[in-house]
Amino acid sequence: MTIDRPLRFAKGHGTENDFVLLPDPDGELALDAELIRALCDRRAGVGGDGVLRVVRTAAAPEVAGADPAGTAAEWFMDYRNADGSIAEMCGNGVRVFARYLVHAGLAAPGTMPIATRAGVKTVTVPAEGDVVVDMGPPVFTGESVATFAGQPYAGVGVSMGNPHLVCATATPVSELDLTAAPDVDAAMFPDGVNVELVNAVPGAVPDGADLHVRMRVHERGVGETRSCGTGASAAGAATLRAAGRARGAVIVDIPGGRVTVTVTADTSFLAGPAVVVAEGTLDPHWLAEARRQVEVPA
Repeated sequence: MTIDRPLRFAKGHGTENDFVLLPDPDGELALDAELIRALCDRRAGVGGDGVLRVVRTAAAPEVAGADPAGTAAEWFMDYRNADGSIAEMCGNGVRVFARYLVHAGLAAPGTMPIATRAGVKTVTVPAEGDVVVDMGPPVFTGESVATFAGQPYAGVGVSMGNPHLVCATATPVSELDLTAAPDVDAAMFPDGVNVELVNAVPGAVPDGADLHVRMRVHERGVGETRSCGTGASAAGAATLRAAGRARGAVIVDIPGGRVTVTVTADTSFLAGPAVVVAEGTLDPHWLAEARRQVEVPA
């Protein structure tokens, strides 16, 4: 892909799960893996866990049918992992995406539908404060095992529109080695899986919630991240289920901060901060050189 003009971007994060946002209302950008990897490079690029292309749904033919209920989702979150692969959904990303729409004057504060590859998500964005997204109902997909550094961790599969394996452990998550991707059951997770390692936090539960956990996550196509919204949602749902609860609120502490996951009879909600950090332009000469230097996997 050739880009011969300055490319606008913004940088944002949700509990330190950070993203490069590319405003592209009319769908003029054709993203490729090399561009994504160059942008997400933390030494030579902007740096991020992924890229969020901000495009009107009408200008994104690849999501035709993503809004079968006919909801007026004006905007589509085109999300790519840092390695350039396409992802279905990102709980922190969709909150940052919605915050950016308000920040940029593309939407008013309030409740708005956002189209994603996992369907339409309803997001509530106040003028200030936490952003809340309806994540949809968690779907339990069976039991499996993830192996990190030779150590197996039993877990339960949870789909939040993308695949997760939530592994409760008594070993403090702060002591775990998540530097390498885990070994997982490729038959159960043919497209890879995000793996959450979770500790129950004893004592009084803050903020009127029912349960409290601490979590670290290894995301497919990225590695360990400071936070994962769909991962926190999966961990909250799995924690409630293990406690014999069909619904309730779970405080989830991740390295990047704290979110609240609430599971109801019909759906689940993720609440937490979403911040737009900066805006700018990428020089086309830098971008062309950076893309040439990105290693393309065999």
